[in-house]
Amino acid sequence: MDALEKRVQVFVRVKPTADFAQDMIKFGPDNKSIGIYTKKDAKKGVVNNRQTDWSFRLDGVLHNTSQDVAYETVAAKLVAEALIGYNGTIMCYGQTGAGKTYTMTGATAEYKHRGIIPRAIQQVFKAATCSVDSFLTVRISYLQIYNETLFDLLPTVTSSGSSDMQLAVVDCPQGVYVKGLSIHSVSHEEDALNLLFEARKPKAVAEHTLNKNSSRSHCIFTIYIESRFRAFCNVKCIHSKINLIDLAGSERLSKTGSQGQVLKEAMYINKSLSFLEQIIVALADPKRDHIPFRQSKLTHLLKDCLGGSCNTVLVANICGEAVHVEETLSSLHFATRMKWITTEPVLNETYDQEGTVKALEREIILLKQELAMRDNLVNRSVVTYEPLTDTQVAHIRSQVQKYLRGAIHEIDIVNIRQIQEVFKQFKVILSQQEQEVEARLRSKYILIDKSDSAAVAAVAVVGGDGRAAREEDGQALGAGTPPSASRSDSYCEEIPECSSFPPVRKEGIGSCLSEADLDVFSSSKSQVIISTKDLNVKEGARNQDPANSDAELPQASPVEDSQQPSSPPPKSVAFEHFKEEGGSEINQIYKENKSILLARKKRSSAVAQRINFIKQEMEGIKKALEAQKHGRWQEGEYVDEKGRIIIDEKEFLLIMKLKDLKEEYRSGYAELQDLKAEIQYCKELVDQCRNKLISEFEIWYSESFLIPRDVQEALRPGGSIRPGMIPINRVLCLEEDEQDRYERMQEMALPAGPASASFYKAKMKTDQKHVCTRTVASLRQMRKKPGLITAAGKNKPLS
Repeated sequence: MDALEKRVQVFVRVKPTADFAQDMIKFGPDNKSIGIYTKKDAKKGVVNNRQTDWSFRLDGVLHNTSQDVAYETVAAKLVAEALIGYNGTIMCYGQTGAGKTYTMTGATAEYKHRGIIPRAIQQVFKAATCSVDSFLTVRISYLQIYNETLFDLLPTVTSSGSSDMQLAVVDCPQGVYVKGLSIHSVSHEEDALNLLFEARKPKAVAEHTLNKNSSRSHCIFTIYIESRFRAFCNVKCIHSKINLIDLAGSERLSKTGSQGQVLKEAMYINKSLSFLEQIIVALADPKRDHIPFRQSKLTHLLKDCLGGSCNTVLVANICGEAVHVEETLSSLHFATRMKWITTEPVLNETYDQEGTVKALEREIILLKQELAMRDNLVNRSVVTYEPLTDTQVAHIRSQVQKYLRGAIHEIDIVNIRQIQEVFKQFKVILSQQEQEVEARLRSKYILIDKSDSAAVAAVAVVGGDGRAAREEDGQALGAGTPPSASRSDSYCEEIPECSSFPPVRKEGIGSCLSEADLDVFSSSKSQVIISTKDLNVKEGARNQDPANSDAELPQASPVEDSQQPSSPPPKSVAFEHFKEEGGSEINQIYKENKSILLARKKRSSAVAQRINFIKQEMEGIKKALEAQKHGRWQEGEYVDEKGRIIIDEKEFLLIMKLKDLKEEYRSGYAELQDLKAEIQYCKELVDQCRNKLISEFEIWYSESFLIPRDVQEALRPGGSIRPGMIPINRVLCLEEDEQDRYERMQEMALPAGPASASFYKAKMKTDQKHVCTRTVASLRQMRKKPGLITAAGKNKPLS
């Protein structure tokens, strides 16, 4: 396919700040231009020809925009084109602390603050879910370039527990790739986000003057998409990849004040970015024949992205403060040069040669069979290779029916299409016979779905006594054999057991269906069959003898009373009763913990009031000292022989009092912190006691009033089920699984609806893994010092 030449799209995103330089930075009315205006430096003299205003034309300016708007503007179209076979690249460039990582990755705290990478993953998997004609396979990789060394952020752990594979950038006819980089296949959005969040931990981050969490490496997150069409699953394939690049920020050492390892990292970062700018300048010059892509690992990896066949988008992140105007100009100059680069996106569509050969081989075999059939039967009739007409199909159907009835012994066949039509007619007749047998069974029996728990329970209750009575008589249960009049009551309770598989005959029990019926009906594997004749006989017996029916009702009521109490008490009343008897001990502990918590809160409030009073008094003394100092400065200061200032007794007393108040403030503040820790601990104890009391009450209430007596027998000591092990809803009925119900409720309660479920689940798994890792590390540290635990940075002996 011919490539279409396109220019690199460039957007500028301004970091929100309270000190935005409105006089120096101006935006165009169409949000596609930006102007920088500076004042002339008076120190340079009268003759100063330095430029003071600049204007830059871009594809868009993002100022005070949300993450959602930024993604729709920058990346949504590129990801959509990647889904149809075009490679894509998005780069974030700018000075340190300008918001590149926030734009690319976002924050994991809230769903709405996620960046380009999580949103691109969500868009890809949404397209995979909605796609009908194609089948998508998604894989991801995450690469880090730290001090000109390649690191895999998603390494595959070997059997020895580490990954020792050395990474290297390699050129091949298909493009540039990293040898040894692990590529992970993901089938759901949650799996991809989980790997993304796991990879954030080993990233190189450091702190300097301009940024507390400065990225010290270039990171490249790649999404590989492979699409195979269902109609041509063995032939046509579309593949593409999306490179999402978070470049490290350029730094001025005079502003960051970096030293040691951070200084070394800054040198590597600035060096690689300088090489990148040289590549941009060379690509923008049409007269340049050689582009030095191999100057650094970063530029070598970006060979396909900048000078290759993919859609490329640059996001230049800038700071809107006047202090950083020089860095802002540098970033805008880089963005302008980038805009002049042209790329030629190509549709990556391939055809599987092996699949094409197999399809042609099948066609050749079919044609050979047609020709052989024609040669053999050329004397009978003319062989046609066109599709069969309606008249020919009707003729074949008639011949098949006559053949099955025995009217004819052979079917006239001329070509392969007629053979296929004969088998098709056999299949249609077989399907019709199956439907007739099923209709006949439905006229005699009621079909119940086994997944319907209420119907299955009704079958078990109704069929228990009747089945036992028939087994004692040793009579077989026939599907069409009517019971005798003397056995009408026992038979009305009977429900024949019919399985989807051929039944195993037991002594005294016959088969409900004939073998032919079972063979035809064996495809139904989730249904229970109840004879409608049995139900009709039961209703007829009760209608004929109402006296017997009335007599049976009082006998059935004791069974119901033995199964379950008629009116359990309200939970509020039962809870008060439980707290006095079975839960008295837990209730007493709960009350004691709550009283301790209230006492600690009261003490904390008093200490806080005292600290506030001390703070106010300190403020008053400071004002008095300032007044004394101001008066002494106006009247003139007295100094001794050594040059020290002489102060009066009043000012000295104020200084000493301020010193005492500071000591008292520090001790009070420390006491307040200790009380807050105790209050938090007491709250946890109270919550644990409350939850324990409620859970014990639920078990007691269920066992006392809700669980039937026959189930209580199994729950008694010595039984097979421990009390409280099975929830009450599982004992009484087969309801929805608790985990499924919780997940559905969680999705409904999420801030952004069900669409954010994968994001929060991946975040929860990552947090749990990190907590587990920290816990294991602390336990290992505790083993080194037995008898001591670490609390608030101090070793305290175990009590």
